Amino acid sequence: MMSEGRTTVPEAAVEAGGKVVVSGTAGGEGSWAPVMALTLGIATLVGSEFLPASVLPAMASDIGVSEGTAGLAVAATAVAGALTAPTIGVALPRTDRRTVLLWLLALAVVSNMVVALTPNFPLLLVGRLVLGAAIAGFWSFALGAGIRAMPGRDHVVSTSLALGVSAATIVGVPLSSVLGDAVGWRPVFWAAAGLSVLALAAVAATLPPVPAQPGAGLGMLRRVVAGRRLMAGVGCIALVAFGNFAAYPFIRLAIERVTDGGTVWLLLGWGVGGLAGNLAAGLLAARLRLAVVAAPALLGASLLLLVATTNPVVATAGIVVWGVGFNMVPVATQLWVTRAEPRSVESALSLQVAAFQVAITAGSAVGGAVVDSSGVRAAMLLGALVALAGSAGFASLRTPEV
Repeated sequence: MMSEGRTTVPEAAVEAGGKVVVSGTAGGEGSWAPVMALTLGIATLVGSEFLPASVLPAMASDIGVSEGTAGLAVAATAVAGALTAPTIGVALPRTDRRTVLLWLLALAVVSNMVVALTPNFPLLLVGRLVLGAAIAGFWSFALGAGIRAMPGRDHVVSTSLALGVSAATIVGVPLSSVLGDAVGWRPVFWAAAGLSVLALAAVAATLPPVPAQPGAGLGMLRRVVAGRRLMAGVGCIALVAFGNFAAYPFIRLAIERVTDGGTVWLLLGWGVGGLAGNLAAGLLAARLRLAVVAAPALLGASLLLLVATTNPVVATAGIVVWGVGFNMVPVATQLWVTRAEPRSVESALSLQVAAFQVAITAGSAVGGAVVDSSGVRAAMLLGALVALAGSAGFASLRTPEV
């Protein structure tokens, strides 16, 4: 829980004495409806981002590429995201964030339609690049918009948004795997396009205007980049995300290595673990050091377990712990960066998102190459070692006060 008088609301102002005060929505309770709409948007976007992992073999076969190459469909979203996250606030310093969020959801609709219709891999990558821009921009602004609706409750809003990720993984990934096996991978992306339309309508109906953070733009970004502790933390975030995404696009291959016929249930187990991880990170909001060190440590340990075992029961435990560890990361690191830079939340979040996107790109690309050359166990081992390095990095940093 945040201490009295401290907030990370983007509409905050700093008085001469250093106290941060809220100039956003009056009152302390706020409204859940906009936060729920934003959570639906996050769920739709992240579900779309992870779809290739659940339909990878069929998609690769249909468009005529290897499974390692098809894994770049996840990496492609991150290429655009890495460019979009730090620049969208600079390019649109005064544009109402509600308007921006709606346009980004519209891009998600277009992206999923392009992928559903694509006859080849290059056009599929174009569609995924569009989705990457939408995801990165939405993540950069959603927390600030949610906190404006519920001022002073950053950990509640962050956990709610992360629950959208869990919903996408608990329901979306296993369901899309079943649907893809039953009717083909293309209808999965048509369904994602329809859900994106629903999210767009929900945000349009519930979210009030969200003015840009005062001072947003290039100057704010420069100040944030100059912060050594923040940039060290961003580097640790990149390591953890790289470790996860060197392995995650190939989770179905890892499951099929140790079990026959249990793919959907183990994907569901990963998602249930993710739900537990989201909630755990929210509960540890007042103990950020523990959260940001433990999350990547659990991730690394689970991947090592999957490398070492061929036992389905042990592999199941590894998959669930993987879900717990990785899904703690977005909540914990989001809170970490906003508390490290409470006067420049929007730019600090943009760097967190950019770090994730760069790491997703590099991790998926390197992981794909490793899978094609040395097999899925080698990719899991690589992911484990890099994630553990991120945990060690966070352990060495001074944690922002809460």
